[in-house]
Amino acid sequence: MRALVLDRTRGLHMRQVPVPRPKAGEVLIRTAFTGVSSTDRGIYQGAQGSIEANLPIILGHENCGTVAAIGTRSVTLADGGQAAEGDRVAVDPNITCHRCDYCRNGRPELCRHPVVIGVTRGGGMAEYFSAPAEVVYRLPDRLEFLESTAIGPLSCALHGIRCLDLRPNQRALIVGDGFMAQLFAQLLRIQGIFQIDMVGLSETKLARGKALNNLHAVYRSDKRRQTPPRDHYDLVIEAVGVPAAETMAIKACRHGAQVLMFGVGRPDARFTMNAYDIYRKELTIKGSFSNPCSFDDAISLLASARLDIAGLVTHTLSLEQVPDLMSGSIGGVIKAVVAFGD
Repeated sequence: MRALVLDRTRGLHMRQVPVPRPKAGEVLIRTAFTGVSSTDRGIYQGAQGSIEANLPIILGHENCGTVAAIGTRSVTLADGGQAAEGDRVAVDPNITCHRCDYCRNGRPELCRHPVVIGVTRGGGMAEYFSAPAEVVYRLPDRLEFLESTAIGPLSCALHGIRCLDLRPNQRALIVGDGFMAQLFAQLLRIQGIFQIDMVGLSETKLARGKALNNLHAVYRSDKRRQTPPRDHYDLVIEAVGVPAAETMAIKACRHGAQVLMFGVGRPDARFTMNAYDIYRKELTIKGSFSNPCSFDDAISLLASARLDIAGLVTHTLSLEQVPDLMSGSIGGVIKAVVAFGD
């Protein structure tokens, strides 16, 4: 089968590799679509990200497709039903050990021994990939494959939203204008948040966010006069992961505000903040990692048609075009997906 293999930093090549054989308790999936995320680009560039990749690796962790084979006669999927060839499915890339202290105490996102499809085991940038049935979810008939590539990212955003105490009368600022920032804007909108602002670098992305989400204001962070007001927001979601954005997020907080640190930064990155401000303003600063117990809800939310995913997908690519995307030759991307033909 055809597969994109990353064998070193910036070394992404099309290869002919064997079709994986599903082990007991696994299913083989014929890939229909896979999303390309900032995590994929970070791994390509050599960044560690949320978890260090095992090279060589077939990338792709936002995957959906059809069940092509089953590792044993009877395999139970994540929804409790029996897997069958032809099932339309999406795959949670996060496989936990179920044995460590964090897993045993209801914190699977902090698992000490995680395996991640597309990061530490082969992913969906190939015609086929295998996955444990416990992370494979059947899709509702009304949910298209293209939209289903957003289930994983949306489940991460849902976990972040659940870390916050939301009330309709709040003012919210989203720091970032990429795909995850746009998902957060949509989630806050359907939660009824009174005012949602966004700050970013791309005029095109900010305009898309304003059109889709009825944003109150947008700010270009590279223009001094367009920075968001300080001491103004009840909620700030940092969705970039760089020190300048993190500093901006803290400065934007009014008294009693909540800050969600969602952006994936470099492990050695640092930013400074005033400890007195945290104390005097009673700030709540929370991290949000992975997507515990959120995949089912993400599927249901997408199936409800309350989110606009198609409006955020700016590029539908072939597998052969992905290296150009990774290298930066393709610009203007909010969200790119890879489509596999029949």
